[in-house]
Order: sequence, then C-alpha cells, then structure tokens
Amino acid sequence: MTSLRKLGPSGLQVFPLALGGNVFGWTADEAQSFAVLDAYTAAGGNFIDTADAYSAWIPGNEGGESETVIGKWLAARSNRSDIVVATKVGAHPSYKGLSAANIKAAAEESLRRLGTDHIDLYYTHFDDETVPVEEIITALDQLVKEGKVREIGASNISPERLQASLDFSEREGLARYVALQPHYNLVSRDTYEGELQDTAARAGLAAVPYFSLASGFLTGKYRPGASVESARAERAGQYLESERGQKVLAALDKVARERDAEIATVALAWLASRPTVAAPIASARTVEQLPALVAVADLSLTEQELADLTEASA
Repeated sequence: MTSLRKLGPSGLQVFPLALGGNVFGWTADEAQSFAVLDAYTAAGGNFIDTADAYSAWIPGNEGGESETVIGKWLAARSNRSDIVVATKVGAHPSYKGLSAANIKAAAEESLRRLGTDHIDLYYTHFDDETVPVEEIITALDQLVKEGKVREIGASNISPERLQASLDFSEREGLARYVALQPHYNLVSRDTYEGELQDTAARAGLAAVPYFSLASGFLTGKYRPGASVESARAERAGQYLESERGQKVLAALDKVARERDAEIATVALAWLASRPTVAAPIASARTVEQLPALVAVADLSLTEQELADLTEASA
C-alpha cells in the first residue's frame, strides 16, 4: 500500500497523484470516466480534483459536468468516506467571481452535483481582485463552520494576495488556506518558483500543481515529425519548438531508459520531489493512460537524476 502524504497543515492524507477530473464529461464519457476512477482507486488513489466550471468550454455544456459524473460514481461505489474530493469556485459561467454570496451559492450547487454533504478541499479557482481577501476568507470560513467544507485552498493567486489572505485568517482566527494549486512542471517553472513558492513554503502550504505534464508534452508522445490526435495537441506542440523543451525531453528519455519507467512517470516524480509539492495533478482519459501516472507513487529518483532534470529545465 502506497503511503499517503499529509496535505500541508490539514488533517487530509492524500495519494501522491491527484486525479484530474477535467476530462470527465468532456473527452471521457460517463462509462470511460467510471472506468478511470475505478482503476485509480484500485491502484490506491484517493484524491480527485475537479471544478464547478468543468467543462463549460464545450459547446452544449454549461459547467458542472465533471462534478456530476464524480457524484454519480461516488454514489454508485458507496465510497465517499474513502475519497478526498477537491473542487473549485469562481469560474462557472453562472457563478463567476468570489463575492461572499457567489461562494455560498456555488458551493451549494457543487454539493448537489457531487451528491455529498461536504467538500474535502475547496479552492478559489482564480483570484478575484475586485473582492477584498477579508470577504473571501470570511465566506469560506462560514462554509467550514457549517461543515460543508473541510479545508480551503487557492489557485491562480498572486503572492501578495495569498499572503494577505493568510495574514487575515491568522489575525481573525478563521479558516486558513492549507493548499495552493499552481501551474508548475518541468517546462514551466517560473509560474511557481520564486515568490509564490516562497510564500507557500513559509506558510507550510501543500502545492498541488496543475498542468503537471504540460498538456501531455511531458508524456513524450510529442516528437519532431509526429502528429498527435488530442484536444490539447497545439499547446503541447509549442514546447517542442523550444530549446528547453528539447533538453527536458532528452533528460527524461535518459532517466526513463535507465529506470525502465515511463517518461510521464519520471516527469511527475521530479515534480513530486520539489519543495512544497504534495501531489501533482494529472488526468487520464482512458484506463490505459493511468498506470504511468499512478506509478509516481513508487518511483523515487536519485539526487543525480533530479539534478540532471532540474538543470535541463533551467
């Protein structure tokens, strides 16, 4: 049994890979989604990441599709108490922003779709700088006091606003962020490293990075001259054209070959070893894509391997 990791200062214990729910109800239909969720939990996984906005960007969808699929699965498997469910507020087309009233209303909708009486980890999806941090934290704290949310986190937030939020929580004795969800991977380090990471480290926050595999680029399937059928191919293809992207691929290839591991597993293992990181997020559209992701739980890279990857990605 893989050992779970403590999520920052919270009481939550999580598998070292969070399963991204963005594909559920988008590129994975309900049956596929159930199969992926079953395979993830069978491998020891317990940490599912979604958002109320998934997948509002698809014509005909209105947002909440991913939560609905996850809710149906939780009900079908009767395993709610075994799963750490993380979702987010602020980007749903009908519930945009982080006003207190909106946070309250959006949380009720998420609870309804998930078919549960509590959310384990509730993130602000994108900071809303038109709303004072005091209002945001107070609204989140109210959800915690009501037992509807266990722990709170932030995503896509500036170091200054993050620090101001933490300071207010401390000063007033209110619920405090325990987790941060930054954009972070081997080909995108400046999106987290520096002031934001320093702020998280000082506060003991757990980082749960998204785009851990750079839209699929760090799986190694994008190569010069190869064409890939994927909803995210264009974004991933851009990394291939950069010198850093090519250096990182070469370094990943070498470690993967020497360790007899998948390239994606190595990329996730580097991320999982970084300061503050508790569990990278990665999504699988099919059961076949999952083993390379959950294998991060059992792959410990050497200091030299980590240094080589860090240097290649500099």
